[in-house]
Amino acid sequence: MSSSLRFNLFVGNRFGHFACVSVLAAMGAQASAQALPPVPFPAENPFTQAKADLGKILFWDEQLSSDNTMSCGSCHQPAVGGTDERRGTNPGPDNIFGTDDDIIGSPGVIFQDSLDDYVVSPLFDLDVQVTGRQAPPAVMGMYAPELFWDGRAGSAFTDPLTGELLIASGGALESQAVGPPTSGAEMAHQNRDWAQILAKLTNARPLALASNLPADMAAVIAQGKTYPEMFEDVFGDAELTAGRVAMAIATYERTLVPDQSPYDLFVAGDENALTSTQQMGLSMYRASLCNACHSGAQFTDNSFRNIGVRPLAEDMGRFNVTKNGADRGRFKTPSLRNTGLRDRYMHTGTQSTLEEVFDFYAHRNGLVPFPQNLDPFVINPITFVPPVEAAIIDFLANGLTDPRVANETFPFDRPVLYAELPDANPAVVESGTVGSGGFVPEMVAVTPPNLGNDGFKVGVNRALGGAQAWVALSSSAPVGGIVAQDELLGPITLEGSGDGNGFGTMHWPIPNDQSLDGQVRYMQWRIVDPAAPDGIAYSPVAHFTIFCSMTGVCVNTCPADVSGDGELNFFDVSAFLAAFGAQDPAVDFTGDGEFNFFDVSAFLEAFAQGCP
Repeated sequence: MSSSLRFNLFVGNRFGHFACVSVLAAMGAQASAQALPPVPFPAENPFTQAKADLGKILFWDEQLSSDNTMSCGSCHQPAVGGTDERRGTNPGPDNIFGTDDDIIGSPGVIFQDSLDDYVVSPLFDLDVQVTGRQAPPAVMGMYAPELFWDGRAGSAFTDPLTGELLIASGGALESQAVGPPTSGAEMAHQNRDWAQILAKLTNARPLALASNLPADMAAVIAQGKTYPEMFEDVFGDAELTAGRVAMAIATYERTLVPDQSPYDLFVAGDENALTSTQQMGLSMYRASLCNACHSGAQFTDNSFRNIGVRPLAEDMGRFNVTKNGADRGRFKTPSLRNTGLRDRYMHTGTQSTLEEVFDFYAHRNGLVPFPQNLDPFVINPITFVPPVEAAIIDFLANGLTDPRVANETFPFDRPVLYAELPDANPAVVESGTVGSGGFVPEMVAVTPPNLGNDGFKVGVNRALGGAQAWVALSSSAPVGGIVAQDELLGPITLEGSGDGNGFGTMHWPIPNDQSLDGQVRYMQWRIVDPAAPDGIAYSPVAHFTIFCSMTGVCVNTCPADVSGDGELNFFDVSAFLAAFGAQDPAVDFTGDGEFNFFDVSAFLEAFAQGCP
């Protein structure tokens, strides 16, 4: 008996023959199951373990963003199926929060101009921006010919900096990887380009902001190598290019194959891997219209379809890429693998349970597709009798969940990101004082204070527009809520005009000086404001501890700076000779455990190269 006949028999008889049809469905479930195919690797980017390890480090390094607050993994966490457990609201096309077109997207970065200064966003003020679509699941991307909801990351991969075609076909993951680091909402200041990204990575301590590293990442980081040295190990020379970054990240992503779900074990011959209810759910699913789009072992046909989630005018989807009228409102069909781990669905992120998804396809409970350019498969309601619907949901939610994904175990393991730490550093303390209009100037302090962070900065908001402002910097704790003027940075003239509309940015690059490791600093804005007590409005205080690396592995990117003062001069030569005479391992420049002429030669070579 065919699966479709079993399905029709069940629907026709409804509850009366449930037990009989359950048995028939279970008998046919295994026949409809398929295993995932081998992962395709482009010929131009073959697999190596070292490349995958490098890609994993890059994928989780928040330093890939312009302000060190976002990694690729920030929006693609395994435990929620490769999507984003964080929630933010984008007001949608009407730019009004709390209306029907709102989108539940991913928090990104605070809006910053091309000079890396904070700028008040009309929608998000000086809070983080939120993406206009929810983050699509990253797991299963290795099989897709195009990526992103609209498919703009195509199969041919071109280096975004040089324009060179690097992969003729099969490079969608590489194409996708180079997008977010330059996105002004997701990871970047405005007009950021790959030349800036590569210059930053060249001098960065790899993965300095992450902690609790998985074993494979920890083993690489423990070697104390810089990114150029890692790239030399993988690609044969130390040059960092956008293409190489993308190839490494894509290689790592191609190792994330979720093929150990109960469904996969069932396919492999374990008849008890799926419960009888899940087996019936699988069989009934395969016999339904759901299988028309979410088909095969991938549980997607990787096509683009308009299912009517929102009106066309709000987001034209695939049409924006192809300019083909038939693609209006079409979005990529996501895989249903690990769908039970997700807490929101559709490109808008506005449906939070599988039950709501089934309501949408059934046109019930107020969820009715918008009819413009609607896919023929969803013009009519797709409905199931309750036991069948429950069985299908059970299969989708549990039968397709790989426990390694859910539990974030290898290869789906990951570090703890800096943004996830319970104790903020910088932390905003004290309360500030009131200025014009009754506003207390707000301290904006989100950038991690790691050594060598040229982009460290603090911002201010809700101050008097056009006012003169300074930032007091001290190593001493504030007294009476006021930071001492050990150093006064500024002045700058705040942007904006009027009470509470002033905003600005103060940059304070942190030297790559290991003597600063562990030192505490306090920063506070001081704004000239005639309405404030004594004519000065004070912001709350930013309290932070400078650090080298969250892993405890502090790569010395300037090894000849033996004195640790951030400069190369006579004091470094003197410090080297003293340490050499004491046979200090710190000056074993060749790493052979011996102290001889070769260490002296290596020191002199490093000294001649200078500091980055």
